[in-house]
Amino acid sequence: EILSRFSGKLREIIKQERRRTQIRNSGIEVDDFLGGPGGFELISRFCYNNGAVKITVSNVSLLHCCAISLGMTENVSTFNLLEQTQIFLEGMFYWSWNDLLTCLKSCEPFFDSADSSGLVQKLICSLLTKISQNSDTNLVASSSSSSSSPEVIGMIKPCSKTKTWWFNGLTMLHPVIIEKFVKTLGGYGSDNNSLILTRFLLHYLKSAVQGKRNCVNSKAEYGGLADTAVHGVLFMGRSSFSCRGLFSVLRVVGGLGLSRECRVGLERLIGRALSGATLDDLLVTGRNGGVYDVNLVVRLVRLFVHSGGGGGGGGGNVALEENMKKVGRLIDNYLREIAPDHNLKISKFLEIAESLPDFARESFDGVYRAIDIYLEQSHPSLSFEEQSRLCRCLNYEKLSLEACKDLAKNPRIPPRIAVQALASQHPNLPTNNFDEHEHKNIPIIISRSKNTTQRILYKGGVLIGAESSPEKEEEEENDYMKLNLRRMQWRLVELEKECREIKGRISGMVKSKDMVAPAYNTIHPKLC
Repeated sequence: EILSRFSGKLREIIKQERRRTQIRNSGIEVDDFLGGPGGFELISRFCYNNGAVKITVSNVSLLHCCAISLGMTENVSTFNLLEQTQIFLEGMFYWSWNDLLTCLKSCEPFFDSADSSGLVQKLICSLLTKISQNSDTNLVASSSSSSSSPEVIGMIKPCSKTKTWWFNGLTMLHPVIIEKFVKTLGGYGSDNNSLILTRFLLHYLKSAVQGKRNCVNSKAEYGGLADTAVHGVLFMGRSSFSCRGLFSVLRVVGGLGLSRECRVGLERLIGRALSGATLDDLLVTGRNGGVYDVNLVVRLVRLFVHSGGGGGGGGGNVALEENMKKVGRLIDNYLREIAPDHNLKISKFLEIAESLPDFARESFDGVYRAIDIYLEQSHPSLSFEEQSRLCRCLNYEKLSLEACKDLAKNPRIPPRIAVQALASQHPNLPTNNFDEHEHKNIPIIISRSKNTTQRILYKGGVLIGAESSPEKEEEEENDYMKLNLRRMQWRLVELEKECREIKGRISGMVKSKDMVAPAYNTIHPKLC
């Protein structure tokens, strides 16, 4: 009875219930009461207090929406709740910034009702007024670029505090309210051409990621905002975002339901700027069991190559080659960093190593070092065929002499690969028709002093070589390498010959065993 005196909707519900049950004091159950138990408590307090309740910025939104929902208007009572909340809300343009945020935050549990009543729109307009009054920039029309550099959030050059003071306050709001905020500005989705709005969205999304809001519903809640932020980044381009800044953007929005179109556009932008990346930029966390996202790096390198080595930098072929070499060094460092990953497959290792043309590397020593780490630390049990397959990404002609020496002594490298690598250092060296007895057992004695090197070769007790000066040392070193190469070639031929002989013996033993009949089937002569 008391509640129905102030609410037209409750009065109607009570009348209908009495007609149906014919019971004067029957109870009424309302399942979808706006605001739940808290809303019912506020309305009850208002009704039992004869149409009076303390209205604050924390409860005015709930009271206002309940008054609309329950029909608590002047047609029902002169002390109507709707009029009281409207009077209170008329002063919102004089509220403080924190009061506006508190009131807007309180709308989250019943956002649809607050939005349909127009309350959310009024509060957002008040926020925008506060921002305009206390900033030196036009939020809606701000699309000017700034030079690329580290950031407010690690992405772009920071603006003055008078432009960004409001960023942190809005991070407390639910994404559905932020979407409404962005739509009010007319910059949602592909319509976003504002630098300051893009910076705010990236700041907001980064706060959401750090606050672990990105749970099961994160893709649905944040996907639209992530797309809007990326559209702004693509609109501004590399004039406003450094390569490191673009990687930071990708890290923030990557797990927030970013659409395929926006992801492709962002990766294309990063790929063109890859020559400005660092190793830390490439170390993006993997998602499918791997420590790092190798597939992402492969895509970025291919985009870089297809774009002509970054392009647009001027300088023609010289600039192209320089950019390619920068990325070549970067990828070699990346290979060494990811090589200890036990989950890294050979195919993925090769994809990265072979994603660049040969001219992007002045030397393949870095690739060899990565292969050595891969075989030693994370994949020591690879088969001979797998080791050979892994080494196919090496250009032996671009290996230094020191790397070739190390490769030849490396027990994890197949002998045939070592021979090919050494042969590449001496392309005019004959690789067949050499006398095995001439080179097989030649003892070599090497002694070195401060200024000379003495290499003595004995063959059948006859002295072949003698003391050499520093000027001849390099030539003698090459001769020594040729001799060792011939030895290795002969040893390889010997091993292959022995392998064939062993296989032949095994097959012969199997055939003879099949031809010999068992002893119990043998026919013995008669002893008569």
